[in-house]
Amino acid sequence: MRVSNGGICDLSRTTAGRQNTIHQATILNASPVAGIACWDTEMDTYRQIVLAARPKGVPTPDNFRLESGPLPVAAEGQLLLRTKYLSLDPYMRGRMNDAKSYAAPIELGEVMEGEVIAEILESLHPSYRQGELVQGRTGWRTHAAVPAHATRRVETGGNPPTTALGVLGMPGFAAYSGLKVIGQPKAGETVVVAAASGPVGSLVGQLARLAGARAVGITGGADKCTYVRNHLRFDAAIDHRAEGFSDALAAACPDGIDIYFENVGGPVWDAVLPLLNRYARIPVCGLVAHYNEGKPAGGSPVAETILTVLRRSLLIRGFINTEFATEHYDGFLKELRPLVRSGDIRYREDIAEGLEAAPGAFIDMLAGRNFGKTLVRIS
Repeated sequence: MRVSNGGICDLSRTTAGRQNTIHQATILNASPVAGIACWDTEMDTYRQIVLAARPKGVPTPDNFRLESGPLPVAAEGQLLLRTKYLSLDPYMRGRMNDAKSYAAPIELGEVMEGEVIAEILESLHPSYRQGELVQGRTGWRTHAAVPAHATRRVETGGNPPTTALGVLGMPGFAAYSGLKVIGQPKAGETVVVAAASGPVGSLVGQLARLAGARAVGITGGADKCTYVRNHLRFDAAIDHRAEGFSDALAAACPDGIDIYFENVGGPVWDAVLPLLNRYARIPVCGLVAHYNEGKPAGGSPVAETILTVLRRSLLIRGFINTEFATEHYDGFLKELRPLVRSGDIRYREDIAEGLEAAPGAFIDMLAGRNFGKTLVRIS
């Protein structure tokens, strides 16, 4: 179907499917809110999704707009890229707000932020050649012409290329650096992590286990709890949506909590707080329960404090993974690549099909309807 209306497509009409992968196992499922029924098959055009309106609370398809135009032309020193996979991550929700944070907001009409894996269609730089895979922050678009220095080669040490956006990419490094630098787990300690079935939380628990600590995961739903316990090999998994959540968490942590890796906030934090041991360490990586709010619901002083910890990188300690990249990123890749390749570290991917599916997959992820690292297969 061709894009009409001057290259702009209405994002309120949605139809797409999702693929969920655990290594080589494939599960097909439908997304409750998915992409858009618009497609341009011309080889000399590209498509991009821009921020059409700032969300008020939970994002909707109306906050996004699909545009098309002529294929970009690479200049000297640039690469013409065709996007293969787009990474969707919770931090993008904050960029949709016109609010001060650690990074500038996306302006209205600008392409949505995001990291991609892309194939080089044309290289005007001597260090790169046609057909190579690179990754970079080109956003929600099918093609881009960018300076070569704005990309890097996809080098996953024999693992699938998509791992560069997940367990061996930004989410994986957030887990590794937050736990290693701030958490510093010791044998026999108890490590609790929220959003334990996601790309960050799943790695936190596995790394805690490798360090000799107990890993307790908090996630939403019985299926995710089973996955966390049986496939990721956590010591316990607690369903935060189940009745008696606080009591179940306390029972799973009889000696208290030494490290709480925060990804969620909200009622999960309220259940964790009384169980924290003296000198407990709390890396604050995310607060997805609050991303759709102007301020934490009810103005809770605890939630507001934790949100400030994240945004200002304060101690407890809030952090942005890039703070640790210079000192720790090379070690992260050296340590994790063989562990992923051997299966000692496991991961799961939730893949939507087509650029038009990105808004729906993003909305699903923020609502916890994803299962694993959320990606969009573009081509």
